[in-house]
Amino acid sequence: MDKAFDPAVPDGRNASLDSAISPDGRPATGETYHVPARCGVAVALTPGQSLVIVNTHGTQVCDFWAFNADDLDEHLSMEHLHTQLGSIYPRPGDPLVSNRRRALLSFEADTSPGVHDTVIASCDHHRYQQLGCSEYHDNCTDNLRMALIAIGRKAPAIPAPFNIWMNTPVAADGSVAWLPTVAKPGDEVVLRAEIPCLAAMSACPQDLMPINGESCLPQELHFRVED
Repeated sequence: MDKAFDPAVPDGRNASLDSAISPDGRPATGETYHVPARCGVAVALTPGQSLVIVNTHGTQVCDFWAFNADDLDEHLSMEHLHTQLGSIYPRPGDPLVSNRRRALLSFEADTSPGVHDTVIASCDHHRYQQLGCSEYHDNCTDNLRMALIAIGRKAPAIPAPFNIWMNTPVAADGSVAWLPTVAKPGDEVVLRAEIPCLAAMSACPQDLMPINGESCLPQELHFRVED
């Protein structure tokens, strides 16, 4: 008999398990932190703090999630965001809402051209098997799981991510294209916490399609937290 599925258990492992910025994910305000290529990092935010995510090389997609720090069953929800905004493209000034339809964060600023994705699920072990990988491949789903484990928490589910800088335009006929980012090195997205949050970022390890640039080379990201 197959054992019960546990959404918190990764299918493999990588350096995300050792990526914690502190035991509970609390940052030093103003310090710049590193999200290694192909890995994930979680950070704890208090209301009013801003998370600045930096596309260091300009080509890297960041899969992003946020959870209510006091109740991880409440999480950033792309489905509910679409209803809230009447759009699949959030813009600065927009609330980023949870599955309980309240703002977890606010989209405060964006120095990039504003091309992001809220439609595509995070890559996972099964996706890479479909793409022909016979061995384990780093993936954003496991990066989320491990980033939370690294700060002593467990993912109760794997919500659809806010794919920052991911360029997957939806055509009028409903088809999706998989294109390189249009960000430039140093572009920043700023998200302000409205409630106590746990945010997780994955430097997407996709190297079989050109979403992380024509070279298909995953790169590092950086972030900082500001009061």
